[in-house]
Amino acid sequence: MPSAPIAYLDSLQPLAMRLGLERMERALEALGHPERGLRVLHVAGTNGKGSVCAMAAEALRLAGHRTGLYTSPHLVSFRERIAVDGLPISEETLARRIEEVRRACPWHEAGGDDRLTYFEFATLLALVHFAEVGAGAVVLEVGLGGRFDATNAVRPLVCAVNRIGLDHVEMLGKTLGAIAREKAGIFKAGVPALVAHAQPAEAMEALREEASRRGAPFEVAPATYEGPVALRGPHQRGNAALAAAALRRLDGAGVPVPAGAIAAGIAQARWPGRLEEVAGVVLDGAHNPDGAAALAAALPALYPGRPVELCFGVLADKDHLGMLQALAPAVRGLHLVAPASPRARLPAGYRVQAEALFPRVDLHGSLAEALACARERAVGGGLPVVAGSLYLVGEARALLGERAG
Repeated sequence: MPSAPIAYLDSLQPLAMRLGLERMERALEALGHPERGLRVLHVAGTNGKGSVCAMAAEALRLAGHRTGLYTSPHLVSFRERIAVDGLPISEETLARRIEEVRRACPWHEAGGDDRLTYFEFATLLALVHFAEVGAGAVVLEVGLGGRFDATNAVRPLVCAVNRIGLDHVEMLGKTLGAIAREKAGIFKAGVPALVAHAQPAEAMEALREEASRRGAPFEVAPATYEGPVALRGPHQRGNAALAAAALRRLDGAGVPVPAGAIAAGIAQARWPGRLEEVAGVVLDGAHNPDGAAALAAALPALYPGRPVELCFGVLADKDHLGMLQALAPAVRGLHLVAPASPRARLPAGYRVQAEALFPRVDLHGSLAEALACARERAVGGGLPVVAGSLYLVGEARALLGERAG
């Protein structure tokens, strides 16, 4: 059973993008504008933005800054979303911060259109917490899109946008250009705008145009990072290159980050659920076709000669077929399961599509059952993998004995 603070957050509406910034601005004013004293790196993108945030936060911590990190979604506990110097917010402090926001925003309690959404409320909790603990540097990950995201109520020192792909097309647009323009909504006049090198041409053009229109100095990060990278997979070198470029810009904006701290942060950053191995099972949060393609490329490179038994589940709004097509060349056996979410896509509805792509497909009633079968089938050199949804990966971490810090 969830604790009282978590139960309260779970009672809030999940998402309402368009009015979000109006509600956020009203709430921030009521709270005394905690965001104004924060020195922020703001990170958007379709894939890899969490990895960029993790590397940047670790480098800032090693540079001697008390560092706040706000990310989403969480894997096991909501507390993971709000961390200072790598430690999640405590249950007691979370409860106190919730009451602070509720007291400051009585109109939220009255309900109606003024009621803050789950993500808006969570973002306010993070900003209040970082301000009250005196975080000297803050890394904020965009939740969805950028232009209307709750995190966009903050004026950062540096903005960064990782690779753009097709995801959340119902809300962000059906083309790479449209999605890129939504992500570029975080760009602000006079604030450096860093973008990943590996952008589709249509997305890069839109990002460049939006930066020019908004008066944001535009810079493309190097294609790859040459030093040691702790996070696994070839794609992490591009993520590291963006993180390093953004950190150098932060250093130029008055947040000192020596080159040694940048290198050390990238060389030791940890980001659970991204090509993470737990109890012999590989967990990866790939949840769209680009992420699935990165996983499919990484598995044979990291585990040559080991046939993959994949536990796969997706939410209903995801491009499940595009993901399966990207994963098929790297997978021997597919174990379909529904993530533990009311938004899950039921595996029976796409089993036939899966059977056209994979030599063997099994349906399971729970992730525990799917994992047990995948591990049994992997005996003798195979590799059990869980992917398709961060909700599924979080459930797997809990089943395998991993907990939030």
